[in-house]
Amino acid sequence: MFLLSKDLVFPPVHLADKDGLLAIGGDLSLERLLLAYKSGIFPWYNPGEPIIWYSPNLRMVLFPKDLKISKSMKQIIRKNEFKITFNKNFKAVISNCKTIKRDGQGGTWITDEMQDAYLKLHEKGIAKSVEVWLENELVGGLYGIDLGTVFCGESMFSKISNTSKLAFIYLVQKLEKENYKLIDCQVYNPHLESLGADEIFREDFLKYLK
Repeated sequence: MFLLSKDLVFPPVHLADKDGLLAIGGDLSLERLLLAYKSGIFPWYNPGEPIIWYSPNLRMVLFPKDLKISKSMKQIIRKNEFKITFNKNFKAVISNCKTIKRDGQGGTWITDEMQDAYLKLHEKGIAKSVEVWLENELVGGLYGIDLGTVFCGESMFSKISNTSKLAFIYLVQKLEKENYKLIDCQVYNPHLESLGADEIFREDFLKYLK
């Protein structure tokens, strides 16, 4: 594991350990975060910990053409009960992702510092969100980093069952129309696997970032 200085540089990602842990320290400046995502690296740490940077050897991704929509999700889409918007309320989405209670988790990995950093990325048009509304209430959504042809998903939330899946489906369909290469889901997640995501090796993932 490498200790970062104030210099805007990361060690080569192939030096990450078996869990994907690459480096510790540094900051969450716009410049460093952009360099990280473009290099296949992302921050992931708990409140009270120093910033920890990861680049796992197995990367969970979804190619837009591989999107799977279950019969139950198709029924939800057909009912047309929910309204989907893009970048209408990024602040509310990341706030909900931060505070929503999740099974098996005692807290959140979205620190105040991280929330502020991604809000600044959103102001620059780099961090983007998808919102799911029931009437005028925000009931689901997700946010991530837009690298132009790759979208790096960060977090999602649901206040009503399946609304995060709904946000993801609409995002993938939008990105496919815009010729995006893939959606980066970072690490294995059965929820996303059911939607068509799969793991590829880091070496292959990095090729899509070029």
